[in-house]
Amino acid sequence: MSEKKFSITIAGGGSTFTPGIILMLLDHMETFPIRRIKLYDNDAERQEKIAKACEILLKERFPEVAFSYTTDPAEAFPDTDFVMAHIRVGKYAMRELDEKIPLKYNVVGQETCGPGGIAYGMRSIGGVIEIIDYMEKYAPNAWMLNYSNPAAIVAEATTRLRPNAKIINICDMPIGIERSFASILGLKDRKEMICRYYGLNHFGWWTSITDKEGNDLMPQLKAYVKDNGYVVNTVDFQHKDPSWKDTYQKVKDVYALDPETLPNTYLKYYLCQDYVVKHSDKNYTRANEVMNGREKEVFSAAKEIVEKGTAENCAFHVDNHASFIVDLARAIAFNTGERMLLIVRNDGAIANFDSDSMVEIPCIVGKNGPEPLSIGNIPTFQKGLMEQQVSVEKLVVEAWTEGSYQKLWQAITLSKTVPSGEVAKQILDDLYEVNKEYWPELK
Repeated sequence: MSEKKFSITIAGGGSTFTPGIILMLLDHMETFPIRRIKLYDNDAERQEKIAKACEILLKERFPEVAFSYTTDPAEAFPDTDFVMAHIRVGKYAMRELDEKIPLKYNVVGQETCGPGGIAYGMRSIGGVIEIIDYMEKYAPNAWMLNYSNPAAIVAEATTRLRPNAKIINICDMPIGIERSFASILGLKDRKEMICRYYGLNHFGWWTSITDKEGNDLMPQLKAYVKDNGYVVNTVDFQHKDPSWKDTYQKVKDVYALDPETLPNTYLKYYLCQDYVVKHSDKNYTRANEVMNGREKEVFSAAKEIVEKGTAENCAFHVDNHASFIVDLARAIAFNTGERMLLIVRNDGAIANFDSDSMVEIPCIVGKNGPEPLSIGNIPTFQKGLMEQQVSVEKLVVEAWTEGSYQKLWQAITLSKTVPSGEVAKQILDDLYEVNKEYWPELK
């Protein structure tokens, strides 16, 4: 292994996921050595609460790692090898509106799916592009490892608006699901499996899962999923809330539509829309669960560390996506050729799908980034669903770029979660009213 040590900037330093990323980085210091960690956020007060706790943690465990936090891009981005970006423009207050406004019209209210995901995407595009431009100015050789949601819309925007940027868009959700697979199969680690998967972000299917010797594990998984979905009796800090348990259980009904594959959990929002709305609390959504759960837990843990002056026995947790992002950074840094599921331009990998669409497929990752693996042709059912959804994503980016009300209306209308153009317009008008601070002006 090289003696080189790396400098990391975490964009979205005030996020509740930041401590988990730092813990994972520290857990892998032997294989991915760090010399500097910098936090960057445009909310100084929020970031400081997390940063002060992380500073104590680092001083206790790895005092040789330089640590700083800032709201100034001129300080955050120079001398950086990797920017790990997980920004949330508008924070959870806007997420709550993303979820509750569609539900008012009996339409799925979800963070990354349907009208809520479209609203979030319209906020996220500008923020991610801004970071790319800071990197171009201050750290042109650095890689951005981006898991800012909604990843599908962000990936479509970045590839169209900054096609030469060194950015890789990733998502942790398939990793969490594969951990459930490993638990169902009695395996110690998801890396004991070789998985084939294709789709869009939050919109895909596993077609093959084998062990390292090539033995087919799908029959055992399917037999379990048919009755139980992806529910397993394991402790998962990120996915312990009631809404997530229901999502994992509902997988069995999504699976029944195509028993040849295993589905991403998010397909529930597109294929079981009536169920989702019926079982949603219009006054207390997933955003409220997070604000009253994870949000309070992480900031309470940070406050306790600062007050005690020590991170010993602290309540910070390593998150699923933290392990994935460290694996990705290491694959690029050391040219390991690791196989990973990433969001990339199709370019013929799925033979019967648009080449310029951003798809989520297995890739081999080295120093030059991801090399997508060939998927071949996909079935009509999945192809039809994907074509509809990728058109939504493209229309959202066009609406943002052109300031087009018409195209955003078309995007919401085209979403499989929305019943009609009339309902789409009502939802759009409400969302536009509360997002004027964040969206481009629409005409």
